[in-house]
This record gives sequence, structure tokens and C-alpha cells, in this order.
Amino acid sequence: MIPLRDTIRSKNYPVVNTTIIIINIVVFVLELSKGDQLRQFIFTYGLVPARYTVPAISTYFTSGQQVFSFLSFMFIHGGFLHLLGNMWSLYIFGDNVEDRLGSFRYLLFYLLCGFASGIAHLVVNWHSQVPTIGASGAIAGVMGAYMISYPRSRILTLIPMFIFFPLVEVPAVFFLGVWFIFQFLNAASTAGQGGIAWWAHIGGFIFGIIFLRLFLLFREPSMSRKVRRITKKNTSDKIQVVRPISPDRDLNRYGNITITRRESALGARKLVNIPEGFKRRLFVVIIPPGTSDGSKLRLSGMGRKSDNGDIGDLYLKVHVED
Repeated sequence: MIPLRDTIRSKNYPVVNTTIIIINIVVFVLELSKGDQLRQFIFTYGLVPARYTVPAISTYFTSGQQVFSFLSFMFIHGGFLHLLGNMWSLYIFGDNVEDRLGSFRYLLFYLLCGFASGIAHLVVNWHSQVPTIGASGAIAGVMGAYMISYPRSRILTLIPMFIFFPLVEVPAVFFLGVWFIFQFLNAASTAGQGGIAWWAHIGGFIFGIIFLRLFLLFREPSMSRKVRRITKKNTSDKIQVVRPISPDRDLNRYGNITITRRESALGARKLVNIPEGFKRRLFVVIIPPGTSDGSKLRLSGMGRKSDNGDIGDLYLKVHVED
């Protein structure tokens, strides 16, 4: 399953989440410039359990390097696909968690999740000399926080099936729950072996839930509230999910689409998905300039089909957000 986006629209531009993604990309470019020194770079700034548990190895590193690697390891990646997968997941889930916590609390939350995932990996792989790198543990914490913050959200998911690629809406609880179980199964099947840091994922996910609960006990800083006002979005989601209904004996179908006041005045283009099992119903809808709240857009020939071949239309009622 390949997640494309969630159905919960973030109310603010995710400045911290976007900055974290940019930093990861910049560090990856730095890695590419290391050439023959890349291995030494990863061993120095990655998380190597043996550096903390084997005295003969720890003597080669300063106290500052030992502490800093718990931060730096989560910004280093082992390849382009590793980076792409992590940043895509962070892009999908991170903006909503930042919305929930606010920018400053989210930054601290993300770093703590990464640190906790590193501790979890260290405890399970006490004497390992294999460097652990990547943002997966911190992102797992974000995913755990997302799951309990937005239990009714759904994930628009691409499911490769031979030559077909249907788009299906999967409940977020199911999607993330299956992901978490998958981490446990892999951790158990690869016990004592090198490779992916499954326990870092597990630890990050669990601590993400715990840290979210703790952070919500404290009031959001005033500076963070100011950032919310500055970063408030003036556009709606580019991809929207519509679940049309059709009254009995009516060939027409009826749904809703959401836009902002700015889009109402200037117009917009939206990519609309209609989830119907494994059918792929994805199309572009043009919002004309001057569209008002309550207006209806008529999409010819997208309604129900009768037994004699008649086809109804799809009517989308426009909701303009305040």
C-alpha cells in the first residue's frame, strides 16, 4: 500500500515540518559530496550502539560526538529511496500533527521521538557495530500521534495489483495499525540480525503517543499561537474526496466540494476522487471565479446509469470556508 494523502486538511502551512524535510534533503546532498569518506561520516554521525557499550570503541569519540549522534542520525539516509520514503510519510502525516501541537511544540516533539527511537534501538542492539541512520523512528512517532489525534481520518492509498493501480480510501487507524504490526513481525523475524532498525520504529511509534499526551497537558506558547495566525492557509486541498449520494429513482448524484474565500473569488482547479471500491474515479474539477457558497457545479454524464441506458449527472455543492 502506497499512501498518497490523508483526508484531514491542515489549517496552517507546516513551516516546521517543511523545514525538517528541507534539512534532510540538504544533509543527503552533503552525503553525496563525501565520496570515499561517506562510510566514516556515517559511522561518526550515525547511531552505533557499540560506541556507548564497548569501551575500546567509545574512546575514539568525544563526549560531544557521542551526544550529537543521537540527533544527527535522524537526518542521515542510506540512499535516495530511503530518503524519499521517509520524507513522503512525513509530508503526509506531519502537517496535521504540527497543526495539533503548534510549531514549537511539534519541533520538540519530533526531536524527542527521534531520540526515544534511538534509545529503543540501542537497548535492543546493545553491542551492535552497525550504524543506524534515518528519520524513520522520529516519523514513526509522528504516525503514532496522528493515529490517536485523527482516528476518523482516512488515507487515500494506491494499491498495486498487477497492471492495475486502484485508489482506495483506507481508515487511518487500520493503515497505521497494520504498519505497526508489520514492524513487530519484522523485528521478531530478524532478531539479532543487521538491517532495518525495526525496534527504533516501534519505540518511536509508542513514544509518539506518550509524548503527544504529555505535550497536550501544557498550554501552547504565545509565540506559537502567533505563528498559527501568520501561517493560516488561504487555499483548500488540491485533492478532494467526494462521496456522492443518489436518492431512490434519481439518476443524478449529489456531493460536496470545499473551497476558500480566495478560491471563491479567483477560481481554482481541484483533483477529485470518488472512492467506489477498487474503481478508479479521479478527475479535474474547475471552480469558476466568483463561485459563491451553496452554488452547484454540474458534471455531465457522471451520475447513475439506468437499465435503458440513460445516464444522470453529478452535482457538487460548493462550500466556502470562512
